[in-house]
Amino acid sequence: MKALKKTIKNIKKIFRIIARIIDKIIVTPITKFGLFISEKFDKGAGKFEKWISKRNTMIFVSLLLALLFFFYVDNQASTIIDSAAEVLENQTVEATYNKEAYIVEGLPDTADVTLIGRTVDLYLAKQLSTGKVTVDLSNLKEGTHRVDLNYQNSINSVSYKLNPSSITVNVYEKVSATKPITIDVINKDKLNSTLSVQSVTLDKEEVIIKGTDDPKSIHNIDNVATVKALVDVGSISDPTSGVNIPDNVKLVAYDKYGNVVDVEIVPEKVNATVNIESYSAEAKIKVIPKGIDKLAFGKSISSISTSVNTITIYGDEETVKSYSDTYIPIEVDVTGLSESKTYTVVVPKSDGIREVSEDTITVKITLGNEESIEVPDIKIDAINLGPNLKAGAIGENSSKTTVIVNGTKEVLDTIDATTIKATVDLSGLGEGEHTVNVVVTGDEVKANYKPKTTSIKVRITKN
Repeated sequence: MKALKKTIKNIKKIFRIIARIIDKIIVTPITKFGLFISEKFDKGAGKFEKWISKRNTMIFVSLLLALLFFFYVDNQASTIIDSAAEVLENQTVEATYNKEAYIVEGLPDTADVTLIGRTVDLYLAKQLSTGKVTVDLSNLKEGTHRVDLNYQNSINSVSYKLNPSSITVNVYEKVSATKPITIDVINKDKLNSTLSVQSVTLDKEEVIIKGTDDPKSIHNIDNVATVKALVDVGSISDPTSGVNIPDNVKLVAYDKYGNVVDVEIVPEKVNATVNIESYSAEAKIKVIPKGIDKLAFGKSISSISTSVNTITIYGDEETVKSYSDTYIPIEVDVTGLSESKTYTVVVPKSDGIREVSEDTITVKITLGNEESIEVPDIKIDAINLGPNLKAGAIGENSSKTTVIVNGTKEVLDTIDATTIKATVDLSGLGEGEHTVNVVVTGDEVKANYKPKTTSIKVRITKN
């Protein structure tokens, strides 16, 4: 403001100097000319001469001319001082063209508009502005074109500049194709852990996709490998067992790599019906001691007891049903254990199991004095042999082994030789002779199994 006042003061000073110059160059000559004319007239000449020669009259004429000149220059100076510019960012670009027949690429979503004019005019322009940048493509055909953007300016005294002011667009003819819909259920983890999605049905089996057939276009419908209906079970307000209706299901087109393809899908959304059920079953628990071969010297596990023998599991129908023939393994690390101990362990949730009735259980491991027995003639089986290959043991007695079983007397008395297995793993081995380790396992988890024959030679040949 100080700078502005100083500028105006300087301008007024200049005006005073100009007024004196006008008085000398314009007013005085005019006065003399008036006197000359008055001499040529009749009696009134004396009166006019007398009036014009008065000092007050000369001052009045000079002041009047100076004021007129001052107001003219001041008005022009105010116009220059009040001139300003303002940028309207991210104004929506609206294109006019036949959207049913053509696809246009290269259109910006927004443009910046710079308004230039007096402050008061800029204010009105902002209030009356439509805020829209337009581009007319209605007369364009297929191909590449350079077109200008326009702004709907409401005040003629305000000029504008656009960024960008012109754009290059590619116009393609629109084509269509029919695609089947596949279903993708999302946000299953937002369901109550006791609930499972049994089935999903849609009110449509296929949709129409619209785009271009130009390989260079990002809207090429040939890139569409699948159209998925994204069924969001998390959008169901209060999911319960039975029929549930999620919000309108969005359709998305994907290429073979799983990337979204920008094509038009008709309709944009479909309706879905989600059948939700609660699948549960009773599953057995089996404790698996780890590090049983590293118990304190002379000790072995005599018994294992748990706070519960079965738990209720909830999850997918197929997973839940599978536990009717198996069990939930719970591992307990007994490495270095020298006396009986009670553990608190977390019940694991395998794939397909979302909830269990018991998150943790207690496991009591009781120790006793270790004894051992030998179980002879356990057959050694080969596992994981590659296709079109066969294997045979090299050397006498290489196809069988004696197994040493360590445990308490009560455990050893229950050992059944048919539950002991000896194997060699041949995965990744090809033709030729190989030395492989013998691994022994048994159904009795409280016992420790060791083969007397720790490794054998095998010959692998083509079948």
